[in-house]
Parts: sequence; structure tokens; C-alpha cells
Amino acid sequence: MAARTDKPTRCQWTTEGEAFRHFATYEGRTQSQRHIKPLHWYVACRLVVEGGFRPSEIQPRPPLEIRRTNPRKLTLVTESADGSEATILGGLKTKSVDVVVSKPGIGPVLAVSCKGITGAFRNLTNRMEEMIGECTNLHITYPALVLGYFFLVRGNPETAPGANLTGELGPNDIAMSASGGPNPAIARYHAALSKISGRRGIRDEVSAYEAATLVVVDPDEDNAGAIIPTEFPASESELGVEEFFQTLYQRYDERFVHAAPELNPITRRLIWSSVPDAPGSDGGRELGYRARLDHVPPASKFK
Repeated sequence: MAARTDKPTRCQWTTEGEAFRHFATYEGRTQSQRHIKPLHWYVACRLVVEGGFRPSEIQPRPPLEIRRTNPRKLTLVTESADGSEATILGGLKTKSVDVVVSKPGIGPVLAVSCKGITGAFRNLTNRMEEMIGECTNLHITYPALVLGYFFLVRGNPETAPGANLTGELGPNDIAMSASGGPNPAIARYHAALSKISGRRGIRDEVSAYEAATLVVVDPDEDNAGAIIPTEFPASESELGVEEFFQTLYQRYDERFVHAAPELNPITRRLIWSSVPDAPGSDGGRELGYRARLDHVPPASKFK
């Protein structure tokens, strides 16, 4: 397995496949957060290309620019990117959040917390407490904030002969059994996420996220980063990646667009005439999701 220890600091034009592959193969220290940074960049880029948010409203700022033509065209401008995280005033303390969309005169309107785990799955109990505390803290100050929780799991298989960050894989570092079932700690975490996501209204419980997703990715070198095609999470799970993003957009539109039409010039999500091709796609625009384009029929714009 090739080592992934590069240290870019600014947000890059990143696809889902790149972000997942980097996480699945990273061999450096996870305390540095380098294993999860590309996930931040992928989310930030997707919120622009698919979500229709302005690049200048997102932290970390994606390397994208709007060309003021009619219709609007998205172009890749590496120099415009940065790697900063937004700090949000919480009800209990300030909090740096991985990806944040802020609107002028309104403040933070949508945010995504990105987390991941590569082993030592017994520690997921502590993660449950952290995610509830983070959500509560932010919603106390901003009850209308659309908050998502994106969780990646390195799907270390029971039959893996290789090594992880600390040596040979131990029983607690196995994510998926030989039969395809999850580590019990991961199954419990999935159940907890299901219970504390799905917040619909601003008067609902502040400790619940609007949306959450849990993704298990393959660490095998030949298929690194691919979502493991197992029965977990189940196909009917509400924690799928596509459901995650579409729920975020829906809750945002309900609260900041439909409920306040007078703010439409600021809050409405934009539609693009064209977007950059995905990195390494040879011009094929293989994003892994559907861009918000003006020539895509509304009924099929989002799945």
C-alpha cells in the first residue's frame, strides 16, 4: 500500500472517489487530520457544483470561481482557494467546523462536520458523546442552522493479512467480518446516528442533526476507496451519501429560501451553465454526482 503523507494546505478540486481513496490508504498519523482533509474539500466542492452555493460563501473556500456571464459558468481557479475553517459561536463555546456555508447578513446557514475512524472501533462510544455535544452547542445559538454529520469508516476486513497504523490488525481493528457483517461497535454507532439525525424544524430537538451519513470504504489497494458493497448499512438506511446531501439542500431551501422570499437574492441556490471536469477524468466530467446545470431537466436534477 502506497503511503499517503502529502500535506497540501489549501482546498483542492476533489471528487468523492479521491477523498475516499485518500482516507482508505493514508498511513500517516491521524492526529494531523491529513487523512480527513480531502473529505472536507470534496464536501466544499460538492456544495458548490451540486448544491448551487457560491464558492466565496464556503469555508474552506473551494478553488472555483463564478464567471459573471448569463448563464453562470463555474471555472477552476486554484489561486482562489484557501484552507481555513470557520469558527462558529456556539451556545456553550466557539467551535471550528469543517465545512460551513455562511450568507452575508444572515450568518452560518449550513455546516458539515466530517469525521473518520481507521481502527480501534471500541472508541466509537466517545464519538457518540462528542457528536451530540457539538450539535447541541451549535443549534443553541443557531437553531436554523442546517447541520450534517459525515462519518467515514475504513472497512478493515477480517481476512486482511496486512497492517494498520500500529501494526497487525487486532480484533478491535476489524470493521467487517468474513461474512460481511459490521463490527458490533460500528453497528451501534450506525443505530445512534439514525436516532440523532433527521431534524426537520427549527423548534425541534437541538441535539439532533438535520442529516447524517456513515460510509464504509475499502482499504484494499486494488479497490481503495470504493464503498464496500455489503448489506451494511442496509440499502433502505437513511444514512446514505445521496440522501445526506439531498436532505441538507431540502432543509436549507425550506428555512432560508421558501420561508423568506424577500431574501431570495441572497439565499437562492444558483444554477450553472457549465462546471469543471472532475480531476483525472480526461474531460469526462466524472463527478460521482449530478451537477446543478441549467440544461438538466428539473425532475432529474437530483436523485
